[in-house]
Parts: sequence; C-alpha cells; structure tokens
Amino acid sequence: MSKKVAVVAVAQTPGAESKDNLYDQAYHVTREILDKSGLNREKVGTIVSAASDIFHGGISCANSYYWETTGAFLKNASRQDGESLFAFFYGVMRILAGHYDTALILAICKGSENPENDACTLMFSDPFYQRELGIQETIAAALQMRQYMDKYGVTKEQCAGVSVKNFRNALGNPYAHKRGRYTVKDVLESGMLADPLTELQVAPKSEGIVAVLLASEEAAKKITDKPIWFKGYGSSLDNYFLGDRNLLEGQLPAAAARAYKMAGINDPRKEIDLAEITEPYAFQELLWCEDLGFCEKGGGGKLLESGITERTGRLPVNPSGGVLANNPYVSRGLQRVVEAVLQLRGEAGEHQVDGKRKTALAHGTHGFAGQCHAVAILGS
Repeated sequence: MSKKVAVVAVAQTPGAESKDNLYDQAYHVTREILDKSGLNREKVGTIVSAASDIFHGGISCANSYYWETTGAFLKNASRQDGESLFAFFYGVMRILAGHYDTALILAICKGSENPENDACTLMFSDPFYQRELGIQETIAAALQMRQYMDKYGVTKEQCAGVSVKNFRNALGNPYAHKRGRYTVKDVLESGMLADPLTELQVAPKSEGIVAVLLASEEAAKKITDKPIWFKGYGSSLDNYFLGDRNLLEGQLPAAAARAYKMAGINDPRKEIDLAEITEPYAFQELLWCEDLGFCEKGGGGKLLESGITERTGRLPVNPSGGVLANNPYVSRGLQRVVEAVLQLRGEAGEHQVDGKRKTALAHGTHGFAGQCHAVAILGS
C-alpha cells in the first residue's frame, strides 16, 4: 500500500473555442500525458473521468462517447459528475488503497457546444418553486455579492479589482480564454448582467479537456524527477435550497479545515505559497480567501489592495488568471490542480510566480453561491 501519491504529468487544452470535436480533443490530451510520462495505455492502472450528462456536456451518457478515446475502454474506470476535484481525490484514494500504482484523471468539457452556462444552471434549481422564478447561478451569485457588500462594507471597486488582476495575469497564460488589461472603471461599466454583477465580473463559457496522471511513490520515481505530492484534501456540501442557507457562512471553511488537518497546515496564510481558486464571479475570490483563512472575515478587499495576492506577492492567488479567464465548467477544479502543479515545478512560463514555492492550494466549487466546495493541498 502506497503511503504517498504524486502528480507526475499534466496536460490541458486552451479555453478558446476549437474546431476539433470533443472526441479528438480528449484523445490528444490523453496521448500527450502518456507521452510525457513514457507510459502506454496498458501501464495505466485505472482511469477516473469527470464529465456531465447534457448539462455542460451536451451529450447524454457522456462516458459512453469518450470512453475509447481516453483509453478507458475495458479498463477499471469510472466517471464522476460535477466538480472535477472530486475525481482527482477518487484517483488518489485508489492508489492509497494499494490497488493501483497509476491513475489517469480526466475532466471533459467542450463549452462551445453547450448551451449558455446559466441555461444549464437553471436546471440545478428546484423545478417546482425556484426554476419558474428564473433562479440560476448568476442570480444566486448576485444575491450573495449584495449581501457580502452590505454586511462587510466591501466595495464594488474592490470586487472589480479581482477582474483587473486576473485578466492581467492571464496575459501570460497561453491556455486562457479571456485576457486583457482593464481598469476598475472598465469592469464596472461593462454591461450589467444581474445587479451588482457586470459582464467583466462573470466567467466565460470555455473549452477544457484536462488530464492529471497520479502515481504511487515507487512508480513516481520511475516516471519523473519532479513529482508534486498530494498532501491533503477536504470537501463539504451545503443545503440544496438557496433560502435555507446563509450565503456568507458556507462550507468552504469546513472543507479547508479538513484539507489543512490532513496536510499538517496550522497557519494557511503563512504556510501556503500560492492558491488557484475557482472564482466564477469576481467577488467570490475575496470571499473564498476569507473562508480559506488567508485573512479575517470581511477582509478580502483589503487583502487584494495590499498586493499580497498579486502574482508577485507573498501569496499569489490565481496567477493563471483563474476561472474568470478560463471557465470549462466541469473541468475547472482539476485545472486548478494542473496550474498549481506547473507553478510548483517552475514550468508555468510567462505566468510563473516569483521565488521558490513549495506548497499550493487548489480549490473547486459547484452549485449556487458555492453550495459545494473541495480543497486539495499539493507540495513539492
């Protein structure tokens, strides 16, 4: 039984629309990760994929469609629906259990062939009471943002500052879908979607086939000289009905506490060197930073203004540009793992953070206003 699990290879597709079909995209990413690791399909012990039937996938029985092209046919493989960071942990557990030495984790999402994100998220809501009202993810986020600003005095300028930072970071990321140099004024004056959310504060609909190869400690030493080790994981799920929840007291602190305990982290602000956070709405990066223990409650805006979370800061947050810059809905949690691994390896190219970083956090969320959260800790 392996006591340690490492990420030994990663691969991903760009977020912009591709003329390649989903089948070909999934094949190319799988082929790339096998070539990088020097393995063939027969040497991969198990495969776990994350995809979504119809919602954000456009295909029913999605795994039946892409199973062959990802090498999963006639292997011990399974599929997870929703937040792909769960698929990552399922692969980790299979290796820790001692049944496999390697596990290929895939996240599949072809945004260009999907309906608009909120046409999908409308289907998340209760069909009898909420769906007829048009409650979908952006409406829920707008309610959360207004409550956040009113309770803590966080300003709309501070929220817009997240978009400015992340779109600028994305200029150095060749996989980003949306990038650019914007001012706070640009962000606030972009079209209103759901008050107080404007267009440049909402993540796009992106492509995204993402792959991670995991290996036991013994196998990792044979595959790479730059293993990135799994350190900890935690997840937690809130109530289904939006009205039954306090939107500012969610489950991310609980998920983070479990991951920190497993990783032996006592002071996350000091012990974590960078974070890749899923922030489909700009203000959520501030709120999630608070819930992750990077600052006090209500202090996310000031944390941003301090420069600590800049790519050149003490605790860079979303040096890749985050989900605001690239939002393959199902794949985005696993993509945070990929970006964290590239940073820890010093292989992030133009968006590489300054200095040596040893510990990174990857975060994924799913559902209205952060209904579900997952946190993974990785270390070099």
